[in-house]
Amino acid sequence: MSSSLPRLLTLVPLLMLAGCASNPNASVTLSDDAKCPVQLKRGQTLIVSLPSNPTTGYRWNVQEVSEAQLKSLGPEVFSSPEKDVIGGEGVSTWRFQAAEPGQGRLYFTYLRPWESDGEPAGLFDCRVEVE
Repeated sequence: MSSSLPRLLTLVPLLMLAGCASNPNASVTLSDDAKCPVQLKRGQTLIVSLPSNPTTGYRWNVQEVSEAQLKSLGPEVFSSPEKDVIGGEGVSTWRFQAAEPGQGRLYFTYLRPWESDGEPAGLFDCRVEVE
């Protein structure tokens, strides 16, 4: 019996690692589309945080969301690290939950709404695969 105990103890770390590998992180955060395409497990939260300064007139506009794969968890939230500065830069954040399995797209443009014929100042284009 005592000789099987050391063998069992060597398996414990492997079993713990296997358990961690089967549980995906609860959320995935993207601050640009360099890490795209992104693979998500059903139920995971996708957080998209993009640099923004609404006082310049520029806004991130959601052009396309594959709603079957990504369920919105609320509207855009703007936050600024400097609370006492008016008109400062900050971050616009959206949260989505991975819903149905399949492939989809998340596409944003950064532009001034009244400049309809101008090129966007920024793009976020990400392919999403939900398993």
